[in-house]
Amino acid sequence: MNALDKLGLATALAKARKSYQEGGVPIGAALVYHGTTPDTSNAVVLGCSHNQRFQKSSPTLHAEIATLEDAGRLKAAVYRKSTMYTTLSPCIMCTGAILLYKIPRVVIGENENWVGGEELLKQNGVEVIVVDDAECKDLMKRFIKEKPEEWNEDIGE
Repeated sequence: MNALDKLGLATALAKARKSYQEGGVPIGAALVYHGTTPDTSNAVVLGCSHNQRFQKSSPTLHAEIATLEDAGRLKAAVYRKSTMYTTLSPCIMCTGAILLYKIPRVVIGENENWVGGEELLKQNGVEVIVVDDAECKDLMKRFIKEKPEEWNEDIGE
């Protein structure tokens, strides 16, 4: 991973840990602006958050959606020069938001515990990178084992 990806994933992972500590689904995300090249020279974390479905009794506050909300209203050009970082493969709802705003790059902490809309992202020209992070995998695996009903609810099962 390059320095930008380390920054983005570390930010997302910190949010995933926070969600787990709050009793929520341990998925975190961060939207990082990097300009025309993905490096840290222009990097700015525009927004970051975590899954808040249980904490806020919300049907839609997955980590990526909450992150877009945290970033606030942005110009289209900003999204197009940013990367979405997420600790778990994004669901179809979050994939749709990434596609809607034409975010060109998504870095995923892990997709062992669950695979979302990665192929749809790729089919629409989004660069998808899965880093296979051990802490992301372990945190999600622990949550699924401890709270299988909540996990199934979160993924619409």
